[in-house]
Parts: sequence; structure tokens; C-alpha cells
Amino acid sequence: MRRWLAALAAVGLLAGCAGPVAPKVPGGSPTTSGAAPAASDPTLIAQRKAAGLPDCEVTAGGATPLPVGLPDLELRCLGSDRAVNLAQLRGRPMVINVWAQWCGPCRQEAPSFAQLAKRAGDRVRVLGIDLDDPDPAAAIEFARASGWTYPHLVDATSQLKSKMAMAGIPITLFVDAEGRVVLRRTGGIESPDELLGLVKDYLGVTL
Repeated sequence: MRRWLAALAAVGLLAGCAGPVAPKVPGGSPTTSGAAPAASDPTLIAQRKAAGLPDCEVTAGGATPLPVGLPDLELRCLGSDRAVNLAQLRGRPMVINVWAQWCGPCRQEAPSFAQLAKRAGDRVRVLGIDLDDPDPAAAIEFARASGWTYPHLVDATSQLKSKMAMAGIPITLFVDAEGRVVLRRTGGIESPDELLGLVKDYLGVTL
């Protein structure tokens, strides 16, 4: 019995996180997470600044989305008024980690991304996307506790997951300077060394 339960747990870790469990309301019907608070929510803006999370870069626009690139999708910055179009992020190699504060494997891999950001400097853009997360305040607190020092976008309705046919999170996208997705790494990153190795192998940058 114990072996069977252990096997199920292992499968769950390998599969990643499919989504948060919606709380139940009287009558047994699950509630939806609802829309995220407005981008101009002063409490979230203040919380982001206090957490040391930078604001997102402003995308210039004009670049044509690539068939092998990021989708033409605009997402707002976590705890900010700014919005970013993913297809317009060009000019330098980039690592995008798709995560949520309710995702166990995301929590386990968080230190690896904190170390990556410290080493990356201006050579590699590091960006997070908080996916399908019902609690942006908890997301900002998780980012602070994880020691993350890079910006994050919010995808409260899982548009990226749909456009890129993602089964679950965490997922890490490695994007070259021309905007092409050269690797989609599904599942948690095991260590900082693994992450740095992937950056070297797929983006050609040694950190």
C-alpha cells in the first residue's frame, strides 16, 4: 500500500501542477478564481516595490510574431500598471519561468532561478509568468521569500497555457535573442547547475 501511494506521489511530481484547487461553495459547485485585481491596485504596487521586484520593461512593438516564437499575447506586470507583449521581447537571450505560488515543484526550483538572476546581469533576460494564480499578493510574497530579483507577468486566465499547449507547470522557456523558443523544459529544474547548463547549451551563454 505504501509503495502504491509513493508511486502516485512520484507521478504527481513528474507531471507538474495542473492548476489550483478551487474552493467549494454550498451545493458542491466549485468557485472560479475570478479576475485578478486591477493593475493599478495601489496595495499590490506598494507590495511589489517593498519586495524588491523590478517593474517590467516596456516593449517597443513592431516585431512580427515568429512561428517558433512566443505568442502575440499581452500580459500585465505583477504589481504594476505596465503590460508586455511577449512576441515583442527580442534583443537578448531570455529565460522565462512559468510558475504559481500554489505549485509545489515551482517552490522547489525557486532557488535555482534566484541564482540565475544574480549571475545573468544584462547578458540574459530572466522573466517569470505567474499562471492561473488566484492570489497575486501571495505570489508577490512568494517571489520575495524566494529571493527573486527579476520582473514577473500575470496570466490569470491561462492564455499562455492555451496558446502554447502547456499541460502543467512549472515550465521553463529558453528564447534566443531573435525571439525563437529553442527549448521548452517541462517540470521542475533540479539544481542551479542544471539551469546554468541549459542556458549554456541552448542560449550559448556561460554564466
